[in-house]
Amino acid sequence: MGHVRHLYVHLPFCAHRCGYCDFVTVVGRGEQHGSYVGALLAELELERDVLANPLETVFVGGGTPTFTDPVELARLLEGLPAARELTVEANPETVTPELAQLLHAAAVNRVSLGAQSFQAHLLDVLERRASPDDVRRAGRLLRGAGFDNVSLDLIYGIPGQSPTDLERDLAEALTLEPEHLSCYELEAKPGTRFTHAHGAELEQQADAMEGYFEQVVDTLSDAGYRWYETANFCLSGARAGGRDLRARHNLGYWHGSDYLGIGIGAVSTISGERRRNTAGLPRYVAALAAGQRSSAEIEVIDDETREREKLLLGLRLDEPVAVADVDGALDRTALARMVAGGLVHLSSNGRGEEIRLTRRGRFLGGGVTAELLV
Repeated sequence: MGHVRHLYVHLPFCAHRCGYCDFVTVVGRGEQHGSYVGALLAELELERDVLANPLETVFVGGGTPTFTDPVELARLLEGLPAARELTVEANPETVTPELAQLLHAAAVNRVSLGAQSFQAHLLDVLERRASPDDVRRAGRLLRGAGFDNVSLDLIYGIPGQSPTDLERDLAEALTLEPEHLSCYELEAKPGTRFTHAHGAELEQQADAMEGYFEQVVDTLSDAGYRWYETANFCLSGARAGGRDLRARHNLGYWHGSDYLGIGIGAVSTISGERRRNTAGLPRYVAALAAGQRSSAEIEVIDDETREREKLLLGLRLDEPVAVADVDGALDRTALARMVAGGLVHLSSNGRGEEIRLTRRGRFLGGGVTAELLV
């Protein structure tokens, strides 16, 4: 039995490609859904020995996993190993009563719904196919199918978005009472058609980002959500019903745990080695049909890299990072300066020193962390 407790499964198929997206996706290809799922299951079998039993988490992402042919999606879900948390990403327009029941019957116990916005004009800018009514209907259908752990994705910093638009999006999201919310600053990567079309507006919107970030945190905190990671919030206390509603799969990444990724473009980090699968669908399917792995890149992760990543990722959380785990990557002079400036909290327990960002430090986020790195 292996030691890896986290599995990521990539389903790349989408109805269309949004302009801001730079994930590994393919449009349509309905005739290839079956062969791709077969390749995923073949890769899973090749890697079975590295996986623990049971797994802690499985995350099925994309792409739009719920765009995949329902028969093939069911076949994939049936072939996955047991896990305490099984998440599937869904786009609102793909959620039907039948789809919601399929997921629930397949032991999926968490759904991440890509709402992005409830404002029609902003969804148009993002080139999203879902309407605001689709988002609301998807939430109702998932609840009706028995899901009691739903995460909602929102984006802020959209060209043309006002503080009032963001206020409305947050209010609409809260009416659905999701257990979890992920609120991301829009990142339009260089070379995407979105950047070409909206570059000037994005530059103007950049000045408003800090205010939007604070608006998100204040609104959700006031509504009883724990700001446990830079962009992620979950119900806590009495409203959580005694459950820890943090995204356990993503916590695995942020804590620096090993994980296996299968599918095109998927990344794995196992025993000091990081590898990335080929991003080409035909190459991937052909390799697995021949009983071969499809790794395109392999990187050895040395101790220095591991400590730097543990510091970068760990400080995104609202929990402390043990200094002993990151000491080689930590600039002690910068640490003293950040502590004096009220951006980092330094404390000691019976095991040694710990650091975490203060509330003010968390709003500055990456800038503070970059200063702390040697």
